[in-house]
Amino acid sequence: MTSEERSSRVPFNSFEYFQKALIKPTGFREYDVRWLLGEEINMNGMLRLGQAFGTFHLRPSKGRPRLDTAVVGHDFREYSQNVKNAFVIGLLSTGMNVIDIGLTVTPGLYFAQYHLDIHAGAMITASHNENGWTGIKLAHGLSKTFEPPEIEEFRAIVEKGDFAKGSGRYDTAGTNDAYIDDLAGSAKLGRKLKTVIATGNGTAGLFTPEVFRRIGCEVIEVHTEADWTFPNFNPNPENMKFLESIGEAVRTHRADCGIGLDGDGDRLGVVDDRGELIFSDKVGVLIARFLIPKVLERKGKPVFVADVKSTSLFEKLLVPMGAEIHWEKTGHSYIKAAVRNHKATAGMERSGHMFFNQPFGRGYDDGTLAGLRFVEMVASQPKRVSELLYGLPRSYQSPNMQPRCADEVKRDVVARIQKAYEAIQAEKMPLAGRRITKVITINGIRAHFDDDSWFLVRASSNTPTLVVLGESYTTRRRLYDMMEEVIGRLRAMPEIGEFDQTMPEYKGE
Repeated sequence: MTSEERSSRVPFNSFEYFQKALIKPTGFREYDVRWLLGEEINMNGMLRLGQAFGTFHLRPSKGRPRLDTAVVGHDFREYSQNVKNAFVIGLLSTGMNVIDIGLTVTPGLYFAQYHLDIHAGAMITASHNENGWTGIKLAHGLSKTFEPPEIEEFRAIVEKGDFAKGSGRYDTAGTNDAYIDDLAGSAKLGRKLKTVIATGNGTAGLFTPEVFRRIGCEVIEVHTEADWTFPNFNPNPENMKFLESIGEAVRTHRADCGIGLDGDGDRLGVVDDRGELIFSDKVGVLIARFLIPKVLERKGKPVFVADVKSTSLFEKLLVPMGAEIHWEKTGHSYIKAAVRNHKATAGMERSGHMFFNQPFGRGYDDGTLAGLRFVEMVASQPKRVSELLYGLPRSYQSPNMQPRCADEVKRDVVARIQKAYEAIQAEKMPLAGRRITKVITINGIRAHFDDDSWFLVRASSNTPTLVVLGESYTTRRRLYDMMEEVIGRLRAMPEIGEFDQTMPEYKGE
């Protein structure tokens, strides 16, 4: 029986719901797995995923080592521990041993793999998704998470249902204190900073404020107390309201900067000393510029990976400094792999995932570590964060906007949008007053214009949405003209639903 048949034959609030596995096929995404709990997956489904994950490691495909132990953790949501327990039961039933580290952030799970020398790992988390979502970030090596081939293999095991049989050993380990010690020992400040730390009542509140105090920051905490209803803002560094709340606290307390973490602690958001948000790709540019001389001092080659959502300033600013830039698909597993394969200094995503290789990190994404690298950069010089931003070439960026679009049709919608803009380029027709000069299609469509402005439309990897954003290097009005054309074209398509957020009200330059 296929997973489609299983999901369609398990009605909610029925006897079958506790007797069969509910697993909606669309939950198998590009580099992790995510579902709406109850509607798209049930606890029997999570148990089945545990069976599949154990089988994946105990019966490895050619070239992959056999692993018999996995470290497992969960984020701070009302249901995450129960979801984890169902997954663990499935793992144990295959003969896979389990080390349960309990409540942690996703980078805390990655750290535990190193700390305990366990190469298989599973983090029960819906990341920044809203309440009701659950999922798993799956690791099959140190700083290695599932990519599309592994996801497809994992899905095939789930659907086939031929699982390994055994009786695994269950144990627990406390690694959170060691994780905090490791982070606090990795940074030194040139001067004391007053820093706002906001975690949106999510898991990172257990870790990040303590780490920043340990390195010598004066910490102002905002919504760091535990509350799994997320009563203030969904902790997401791409959510404008979340960032604006941090900015308000920065202004109130006259802080040097503000740091925001997402729900599972692997993504960073930043506001400057004026309380103005800085999109994370520009934060990445600032950090990269800070790291380049350090790499050159070590006789190394500064190499950076950036995702297709990120600012063109990576090339405009860093290449003249001697850096090499590699563009990659958006997604934590893609960037993580590219950082490893290119032996990069770091990898940066517009969403706030940042990956630092040795000696600056271990290659996995950690929002707190990225925040430490940022405040190190700020404290190494007398300039305020806003002054550092003024030193960058001027650009105007849209927020990350995500209109609803069903998983089943979103890639077809993007393909149609791509075809439309490629036709406009071929006919050399002006669009919002400018001509398209280049179309990049490694991840959706990124269209560049003759004034260096660009926009991106792609299918989200982890929610039933599209991703839409853009950047202008001339005027704010140009950004709005370009984005209004794109948004208008999308809104005319019947498959497109409501946007999670749109362009702020235009207030001139």
